Amino acid sequence: MTNHWTFNEVKLIVADYFSMLVEEMKGFAVNKTHHRTALKALLNNRSDGSIEFKHQNISAVLIKLGLPFIKGYKPKRNYQQILEKAVIEKLIEGKHILEPEFVHFADSKVALAGGWDYSSIIADPPEPGMTFSEHETEYSGRPFKINYLEREQKNSDLGRKGELLVLSYEKWRLTQNGKDTLSDKVEWISKYDDGAGFDILSKNDDGTDRYIEVKTTKLTKYTPIFFTRNEYEFSKQNRKRFHLYRVFNFNERPNLFELMGSFDEFCHKEPETYSGKF
Repeated sequence: MTNHWTFNEVKLIVADYFSMLVEEMKGFAVNKTHHRTALKALLNNRSDGSIEFKHQNISAVLIKLGLPFIKGYKPKRNYQQILEKAVIEKLIEGKHILEPEFVHFADSKVALAGGWDYSSIIADPPEPGMTFSEHETEYSGRPFKINYLEREQKNSDLGRKGELLVLSYEKWRLTQNGKDTLSDKVEWISKYDDGAGFDILSKNDDGTDRYIEVKTTKLTKYTPIFFTRNEYEFSKQNRKRFHLYRVFNFNERPNLFELMGSFDEFCHKEPETYSGKF
């Protein structure tokens, strides 16, 4: 079997990935096994594992480009540069189909079902090595000017509902720990002050303050987060009391993971914009 994928093979699997992505963004169930079986007949004797890994590579490329990806394909780094080239070509070719789907993904409202099982809502954070940066490749520009992952995070409806979920969870957590009095003191700060540097003021079991910043996505826990300079500085100044609550899979079965400390301690930050002074 050939070790390296040919560019023709790469183009075939990229096309297959995007057909599944569009189906998923439209809300249809995607039969990955059916897609993989049909794709294998067109490739050079590739194994199921090899195809799966390449799909995960494509997820990593899309994250780098600030675009949504298929939930079931956890991003994997260390891909061939021709893969990024093929993805960008496909994005340009299908822009008229993909862009409306990306806009809908980022801007649409989400249902707030309620009735969550708080005892099973906590998940493990991404494993070490699954940070949000990708390996360096030759800069080739972005086929879309908009970072749709960042735009989704700025969706006020999604953000408000994610914060409401965390607010309810914190009240439940303290009550479960026998701290009913502290539960009554949990405050939704960002509802009235969006520049405080955090979203929710909660309490630890000993009564000390817990500053919570909530970041919400409809995608998986591997989706990058975006934070302001104000949030970043606040996390550094209050690193012993600052907590990131990452809410994910929000439009299906919401989960969250929690990380404590400054942003520098739990994620790799990358500059998205610059300020130029004269």
